[in-house]
Amino acid sequence: MSPAQGRYQAFDVLATLVAVVATDGTVLFANAALEDALGSSRRTIVGSSFPACFTEPGQLRTALEGAGSNEFATLRYDAWLNRHGTEALQVHVVVAQTDQPGEIVVELLPLEQQARQEREERLLDQAQANKELIRNLAHEIKNPLGGIRGAAQLLEMEIEGKDLKEYTRVIVHEADRLQTLVDRLLAPHRRPHVVGDVNIHEVCERVRSLILAEFPRGLKVVREYDTSLPEFRGDREQLIQAVLNIAHNACQALSERIAAGDAQLVFRTRVARQVTFGRQRYRLALELHVIDNGPGVPPSIKDRIFYPLVSGREGGSGLGLTLAQTFVQQHHGLIECDSVPGRTDFKILIPLP
Repeated sequence: MSPAQGRYQAFDVLATLVAVVATDGTVLFANAALEDALGSSRRTIVGSSFPACFTEPGQLRTALEGAGSNEFATLRYDAWLNRHGTEALQVHVVVAQTDQPGEIVVELLPLEQQARQEREERLLDQAQANKELIRNLAHEIKNPLGGIRGAAQLLEMEIEGKDLKEYTRVIVHEADRLQTLVDRLLAPHRRPHVVGDVNIHEVCERVRSLILAEFPRGLKVVREYDTSLPEFRGDREQLIQAVLNIAHNACQALSERIAAGDAQLVFRTRVARQVTFGRQRYRLALELHVIDNGPGVPPSIKDRIFYPLVSGREGGSGLGLTLAQTFVQQHHGLIECDSVPGRTDFKILIPLP
């Protein structure tokens, strides 16, 4: 290992792409994220010309010359990074001096990744705000509900007219319905987190059996499992409920295709390597995709589907995806959605040991 590689090894834990280069552009060190992005090994990258990795190498050469002659301490600009076997990646380049003569740090922030991280941060912040709002609101609703129900029952005992008693029964029935809704809102906060070894394919199989029991005809459930996935520590029942909520929503959106007999639901598991989500970088993560061939998420609610009480279906409670996101976040994970007409993909990401 060269001295530069030893000094900058800590850059391997960063999600951003980092290279340490000499003033002539020769790569002295490349971190793991840069290896992944370029599709080349560190051994191949170190010693090569870093400006040659860009569609316009002259920009970086000029920046390195400026940093080497102390014209500036830090320079930023946007560029396109060439990658082996795939399309170029648009990045924000940060060129900065170090305390070592002749060594310059070049940090690359993928613009798509940066936008995704900002979106995830907004989602996490919103989820936390929703959680506090739901908990407080549910408690405020729950307290007077018992009094309303009890008063209606006492009133029913005092009145004699059958028509009037029908009104009190409506009050009791609606109070019970609201109580059920409040209980669902409070469920994730009441139930203890029961941790054990979880096999994600057992979770998928349980959900599959429940879905096929409810939709026995017109629906094909496809399993595309990566059997190399390891078990991980988690709450099995919470994850079953999260996946079931997503799958059940998908099946309800597939109602027309189920009636036509060509509805399809796919459970796909994969291992994701060196991924960043939830503001952290993970060496390994579970990817579980729940994909349907339905009409897609309505554009009007696409950015709000994980918010409480937002539903694209008439009569829907708007709690299924909110609870699913809550359960997955309790496993330090995240749910993302990519939807177009004919294909909706809910992706669950959970860190693996």
